[in-house]
Amino acid sequence: VAFYTLGCKVNQYETEAMREAFAAAGHTVVPDSAPFDAIVINSCTVTAESDRKTRQTVRRFRKERPDAAIVLTGCMVQAFSDEAKLLCETDVVAGNTDVKKIVEYTERFLSDGERIFAVSKHAKTERFNTPSLTDFAERTRAYMKIEDGCERFCTYCIIPTARGFVRSKPLDEIKAEAEALSKAGFSEIVLVGINLTSFGTGESFDLADAVDAVCGVEGIKRVRLGSLEPDHMSDEMLSRFKKQEKFCPQFHLSLQSGCDKTLKRMNRHYDTAFYRDLVLRIRDSFSDAAITTDIMVGFAGETGEEFNESLSFAKEIGFAKAHIFAYSRRAGTVAYGLPNQVSKTEKARRSRLMSEATLKTESEFLNSLVGRVFPVLFETSQDGFAEGYTANYSRVRVKSDNPHTGEILDVKIISAENEYCVGELQ
Repeated sequence: VAFYTLGCKVNQYETEAMREAFAAAGHTVVPDSAPFDAIVINSCTVTAESDRKTRQTVRRFRKERPDAAIVLTGCMVQAFSDEAKLLCETDVVAGNTDVKKIVEYTERFLSDGERIFAVSKHAKTERFNTPSLTDFAERTRAYMKIEDGCERFCTYCIIPTARGFVRSKPLDEIKAEAEALSKAGFSEIVLVGINLTSFGTGESFDLADAVDAVCGVEGIKRVRLGSLEPDHMSDEMLSRFKKQEKFCPQFHLSLQSGCDKTLKRMNRHYDTAFYRDLVLRIRDSFSDAAITTDIMVGFAGETGEEFNESLSFAKEIGFAKAHIFAYSRRAGTVAYGLPNQVSKTEKARRSRLMSEATLKTESEFLNSLVGRVFPVLFETSQDGFAEGYTANYSRVRVKSDNPHTGEILDVKIISAENEYCVGELQ
């Protein structure tokens, strides 16, 4: 069985969980470039383009491997099950409510050849049920999914439909998984979720407790967080993060827009004043904190003046890195029917301007590190250079014949290039 993943880190984690489940059931896991009897395609549906890529992937593998079983799962299946069912190239179509079921459905199809369609809606009573991992594809950093679901209902987003209600991984399971990953040789764990800052909703714990649990595991040297919703970040939470020496001061605070009118139409739960204040508090508490983000341009009704406000705000904050993307109309969302949709040409122009501005702030951030020494966790090597990341997730390259993979070594930053720093081992 082979696997193909589209989408986010949570999807990548769930693919890893399916790999382990198939292996535990006695199946041999192979790359998608090797001969296989079945392939599991884990879909994304965050944009209409994501759905197009999913359909394209299904058809490509059917053409390349006409005799193999094509298994389609993931967010596209869950959000648009009727469309997924019509993909005649698929043999198994299953929702994302239960990873373990994918093995059962695949085995059943390989046994009797009967096409399977199994998609059940998310329910309030649903509990966190993604299996824990004992290994991960990367060798120095592992992702750990600790939260699923989202109940924010931003007007542009289909994810609450695809992922259901908020549910959290129990703390004892988080600690046990971190211990297993430590024994497997991982130095860094990145905690991820669909809405990570909702972790612990309705429970007696929160995200800071999850960080404490992983930081307490011997062998884990760094703990990093995935994407965060700004309005869930309290002073108490920041204070607890600061007490953990293993905590990495990189905060990916999803902005979406730097204009209050646009944020209101998006149904985001904060304004620019709150966001600005949060960034100032983080920078006051964590030296060399990297503030990274996502920014959408061309949202429904975004005027030229509103875009300019967003652009000015992005420059003011000075992001260490930003993912810029144009708004994509999504069937099934409130924003799909909003008036004054922005043209494709104008979205492209705004994307270019926002990208130029944030690349400049990224360069400024990297240059602020020059002349200083930082611990770097090395991950890869190529062409006589070893490459890794600082705690604030700045990419660093050093000239070295030794790859130093998995080692954390002090590096003096001597220059900043496009998207990375050049350093010398100390």
